[in-house]
Amino acid sequence: MAESGSFAEQPQRKEIYTYHAPWTIFGLAWARRLDTSSQFKLAIGSYVEQYSNVVSIIKKNPATDEGSLYKAAEFDHPYPCTKIMWTTDMRHGSKDLLATTGDYLRIWNVMDDGSGRGTLTVKKEALLNNNKTSEYCAPLTSFDWNEADPSIVGTSSIDTTCTIWDVNTQQARTQLIAHDREVFDLAFARGKDVFASVGADGSVRMFDLRSLEHSTIIYESPDLDPLLRLEWNKQDPNYMATFMVDSRRTIILDIRVPSLPVAELGGHLGCVNSVAWAPHSSCHICTAGDDSQALIWDLSTMGKRPIEDPILAYNAEGEINNLQWSASQPDWVSIAFNSNLQILRV
Repeated sequence: MAESGSFAEQPQRKEIYTYHAPWTIFGLAWARRLDTSSQFKLAIGSYVEQYSNVVSIIKKNPATDEGSLYKAAEFDHPYPCTKIMWTTDMRHGSKDLLATTGDYLRIWNVMDDGSGRGTLTVKKEALLNNNKTSEYCAPLTSFDWNEADPSIVGTSSIDTTCTIWDVNTQQARTQLIAHDREVFDLAFARGKDVFASVGADGSVRMFDLRSLEHSTIIYESPDLDPLLRLEWNKQDPNYMATFMVDSRRTIILDIRVPSLPVAELGGHLGCVNSVAWAPHSSCHICTAGDDSQALIWDLSTMGKRPIEDPILAYNAEGEINNLQWSASQPDWVSIAFNSNLQILRV
């Protein structure tokens, strides 16, 4: 991790890659596999306020030293994606799957098209729908793909429920009423059984698939303001991060000490929109928001003294809608602002 300063400040190497889309970018996800064909491969989703939206697969051109980002594939998607994720299945020979949520959970198979030009083809594998009796569906706000068991995906919905899906059988394993109001996000812990959710009722609730009759309220926001996103620290699963709607602060929670944040990160001059834990370090986290800033924080002194300043800062040219830290290439963070995707070396 670099010292205090700005991202991407070493001139001898290419530090920033930019891709300009013809629409506002909201959905954003790094491919997770370690093979060379998956390096610098990302999915981005359009945010257009109409039925017809798209998802693009973006790759870096390996043919030039400088490299440039290009569109390797694109497919239509109903409504904007609320979230995009690549499969957590790292087995050689398994399908390179992509999942999206919006009106439903959809699974897509991304394959080389055989042209030799670095382009891809995308085929819809499944549409997962647990409501067989009605033509109407409650929109899905988010989801998470379990890392320990890639057959498990959990979705959150505005109808107060979370659903745990088996991707292999395309059936719901269980559905539970998770909150009193809309559920905005769901995240798995490091194993396959424990997950947590946040929602409009202002609470963080933790569940265990082995005993779903009980849940634990880890935190409630002071005025029960809605909590928008939840990120679990996969390096140290005692910690999770969340933030309230229209808030400039990120809340760090220790599940061993419910109800009180172990740290609160300020630093933003506009509301926070996205957070991402470092995939390779238990004590680093990146936050991004409407002030066009992406900030990296060192939490190693958390609990001993307040965390007041980030160790790295990057100023984008617009409000940052989304942020993802690459698990397979942890030197790189991606951000989405306006119609731009940027990949930054940290």
